[in-house]
This record gives sequence, structure tokens and C-alpha cells, in this order.
Amino acid sequence: MTGRGRPRRPVLSADLIAREALAMIDAEGANAFSLPRLARRLGVRTASLYNHLDGRAAVIERVRRLVVEEMDVSAFAELPWPDALAAWARSYRDAFARHPHAIDLLATTTISSPATLAMYEAVVEALARGGWPRERLVAVLTSVESFLLGSALDLAAPPLMIDPSAHAPHVPILAAALRAAHAGDKAARADQAFEAGLDALIRGLVAQLAAVQDQE
Repeated sequence: MTGRGRPRRPVLSADLIAREALAMIDAEGANAFSLPRLARRLGVRTASLYNHLDGRAAVIERVRRLVVEEMDVSAFAELPWPDALAAWARSYRDAFARHPHAIDLLATTTISSPATLAMYEAVVEALARGGWPRERLVAVLTSVESFLLGSALDLAAPPLMIDPSAHAPHVPILAAALRAAHAGDKAARADQAFEAGLDALIRGLVAQLAAVQDQE
């Protein structure tokens, strides 16, 4: 009597491909990502991936969806736009801090995934509802997102990014500032920089909106 045993590996699917791709990027970096290497990781031929996702760009968009699903846009339906923007910003930074190697890959690939577009729609819809003119929405979104990506990279950076030790006499204020910063916990320093920058950014946007509305 013969029977069907359990498959040796999980059944291939678009979701499994994306999750394995993200795991590979997290572990080895964006430069290590390729469809042949991903196929080997999954124990299948490269052609098998195309049965579920239409090439490299489609895989990357599914990876983007996984990262975006870790972000929280719920505050935009509940809070004034400055408070909602701050809540979203923190979840955005946290998501990319968990996947810092994905930043280079995702930031240089055209966005088309429905999940990501829905997230951006929630952001700009709240901004528009708060009074931002339509022609300024993308500029506001881009400025905030650029800050968040930089902050996520800072959180994942090595403890010592600026080393003036060999030239400290020529940059005494910088050297002293770095010594003071490195005296504390690296994550705490990154959090402090993020919160200071986010506060300044949102305060600046509130002031900009007020100026725009005064001109109308």
C-alpha cells in the first residue's frame, strides 16, 4: 500500500517567496539578493518562481508589502494630522530598523504594490483633510519619508560612524560632542536624535501650513 507523505518543503507560494526573500536580504544584504540565489534557498529552480511572481520587480514589491504591513496608519483616522504623522513615523522607522538592508533595494525600485499605495493614500488623505494644498502633498510626504529612512539607517549603524580621533585637535568641538554622545547607549542616542528631528520636522510643517493658509 502506498500513500502520500507530507511534502519535504512548504508548498511554494508568492507569500513564501517574499518572506524568504526578505529573510535573505535581512541576513545577507540587498546586494546578495538575486532570483537564482533565492531559488536555491527555497530548493527550487529559478523558473519555478515565475509561476507565482512575475520576475525580480514583483518579488521586491512583495517584500515591500511585508515591510509596509509592519507599519501602522490607524492614527490617521483618529488623530489630527500632526499627531497621526508622528505615530506613523515611529512605526515606519521601527519597521525599517528591523529590515535596514531592505532600504537600498526598496528606495530604488518603483512602488506599485496596493498595500504601499494604500498606506500613502492614508497619509496624504489625512494631510489634505488637515488643510494641505494638493500640490504640496507629495513634497510633505517625501520630506517626512526621507527623514524616516535616514533615521532607520542611523538606528542600524555601527556605534562609531564618525571617528575624529586622529584629527581631534583640529575638530575639538566635534570630538567633544562625539565623546559626550558615545558616553551613553547607542540606541538611546539614536532615539534622541530621531525624536528631536521628528519634533522639528512636524513643528516646521505646522508652521509651513499656517503660512500657506495665511496667503490664501
